[in-house]
Amino acid sequence: MRLILFGTSGCHLCEQAEVIVKACVPDGVEHVDIAEQEQWQERYAVRIPVLYDSESGRELGWPFDQADVEDFVGRVARM
Repeated sequence: MRLILFGTSGCHLCEQAEVIVKACVPDGVEHVDIAEQEQWQERYAVRIPVLYDSESGRELGWPFDQADVEDFVGRVARM
């Protein structure tokens, strides 16, 4: 399991998502600013924040809460 939180600076929803994810994933996640690459902008521009597992390709899109993140992490960990 390799989790990435896609977002961008100045996004209040991304800041909320980061707090939720930090509470659920003690090892942390990689943060990726979608402004860094055009492919991420095209894919996530109107969907951020998005929690993504790069090994399974599964995504958890906003809105999500702590229970949603815990469920998502549990599902991808079992894969």
